[in-house]
Amino acid sequence: MNANLITAAVLVIGDEILSGRTKDKNVGFIADYLTQVGIDLKEVRIVSDDMDAIVEAVNDLRARWTYVFTTGGIGPTHDDITADAIAAAFGVGIDHDPRAMAILEEHYAKMEGAEFNEARKRMARIPFTADLIKNKVSSAPGFRLENVHVMAGVPSVMQAMMDEIIPTLKTNSQIESETVDTGLGEGLVAGALSDLQKAHPLVVIGSYPYIKDEIFATNIVLRSRDKAALKAAVDAVHALVADLKGQKQAQF
Repeated sequence: MNANLITAAVLVIGDEILSGRTKDKNVGFIADYLTQVGIDLKEVRIVSDDMDAIVEAVNDLRARWTYVFTTGGIGPTHDDITADAIAAAFGVGIDHDPRAMAILEEHYAKMEGAEFNEARKRMARIPFTADLIKNKVSSAPGFRLENVHVMAGVPSVMQAMMDEIIPTLKTNSQIESETVDTGLGEGLVAGALSDLQKAHPLVVIGSYPYIKDEIFATNIVLRSRDKAALKAAVDAVHALVADLKGQKQAQF
């Protein structure tokens, strides 16, 4: 692996995800966002609301990838233990953060009938030395500790936090992509694509079958940070498709 490549992992935290009660809507958004800005998402994990499981996953992921993004477990309920787990993973203390307390106090003061009670104060518990991640949607902040970014599980809040995080990150050059609709079934192109991939190592080549108007066909998607390498691979795919269609017509 290129040591200079900027990489990332996503850690989804929550029993509700594993049980199926809640369907994850965050991983796809994060993957798209990171791809757009030029960061390679390398791994996604889902763990339960278990202290040891979260600590183990965080320590493993933060040692292997440039950035880690966690979602879930920073709300006001008793099973929201992500902040405590992050503190344990880094070996630091945790307490009500004065900055977070001030943000939440102001937020609930504006909400008629909403008491800033002990449960809500849990959302102001931040590991020592962490930076806050602004939350424009519901005020309760996320936080960053070294390369680990801790975000809410609610999609709208997580998305707002990603908007705050992205400008602070290092990125690779962005990936260019091209799609070639072959008009051919995957079985016809799969074998040749293996050789084509070997011939174009700077380009990631994927085949994606689809059905349209009862016709089985395949899109070939090519991705690379090298524009010249991408063009050469795209030209090779077009040549391959033309050759395969010619062979198919010759059979009739």
